[in-house]
Amino acid sequence: MFGQIRELCEKYRPDGIWFDGGWEHSPKEWQAERLMKLIHEILPNAIVNNRSGLPGDYDTPEQQVGAFNLTRPWESCITLGTQWSWKPNDRIKSLRECLRLLVSCAGGDGNLLLNVGPTPEGEIEERQAKRLREIGEWLKKFGESIYGTRGGPFLLGRWGASTRKGNTIYLHILNWDGDRLVFPNIERKIVKAKLLTGGDLKVVQNEKEITIVVHPKHQQELITVVRLDLDGPAKDIPPRQGPHLPAPKAQASNVYKNDPNFSAEKAIDEDETTRWATDFGTHSAWLEVDLGKPMKIGEVRIMEAAEFGERVKRFALKCKRDGEWETVITGTKIGANFARKFPPITARYWRLDILEASEGPTIYEFKLLPAK
Repeated sequence: MFGQIRELCEKYRPDGIWFDGGWEHSPKEWQAERLMKLIHEILPNAIVNNRSGLPGDYDTPEQQVGAFNLTRPWESCITLGTQWSWKPNDRIKSLRECLRLLVSCAGGDGNLLLNVGPTPEGEIEERQAKRLREIGEWLKKFGESIYGTRGGPFLLGRWGASTRKGNTIYLHILNWDGDRLVFPNIERKIVKAKLLTGGDLKVVQNEKEITIVVHPKHQQELITVVRLDLDGPAKDIPPRQGPHLPAPKAQASNVYKNDPNFSAEKAIDEDETTRWATDFGTHSAWLEVDLGKPMKIGEVRIMEAAEFGERVKRFALKCKRDGEWETVITGTKIGANFARKFPPITARYWRLDILEASEGPTIYEFKLLPAK
């Protein structure tokens, strides 16, 4: 290994070395100190990750967004598909999920390493290439809010994430409370505000808080990006909590082996890599969501874990009004990406009633979208 590392460093002059499997051996077995010394004798400026048996120069949280940290560099390594290597017909993350990961990492003052796996022919399959191009198109428009920024000052939350550079704060808004969000005030005065994603924006700042108001018709399905220009450097503002948006609550008639990793909440956590699952032999089940307060809903989106088979054969979306469950829509198939709009209905409690399934149903995401 030492011979191979020396050859790589001397012949190819890499700017970084990314080790893996640091948990398989102790630093002594890795001869980690000798290894790092070898690398830096040849490449004094090379950065090395934290999987050589020593802390290295930066952390590498895997398949999850790292914690907010302004003092130590980190880079989340996350797969575009479900695993590190390529496999036929793999489920890949949606554009919204990829962008959510991107802004969450940037907002936490980290980087995102988004892995794609080449096919046996050494090619990147078209679905993955298309998703990367879509991310690139978004960055062409809004890259100023990502490139060269630092995380904060508002901490990551269900509302979204923030970044900053120079005299500017960028808000990447994923979820709203009606037409607004209320942030704690900052030590700088906002001198100009713009909705980068287009539309009208109202910003009210007082001694206590900052209120951002955007009409629902200008709230973007992917991410709403707001630029706030300040009267001084944004980097000096200490980190603080952003708006608190209570998460919906969920319960289900059945959970696979009563395992919390497959609980009802996994279908509403806005994470497409987690899922609600039911026991084998389950042929009907329901998933109920409490939005916390009555909300005007005009669309539903459901992501069935279709790689296990499209198990749902008959279902209904219901809402509870005046203590009674009312059927909103019905269907015979969900599949990987089901979406249906309907005349707006105001209700707090909603239910996905799976009336017939070939095997235990399992759902990645159950999303109720506010009426525009």
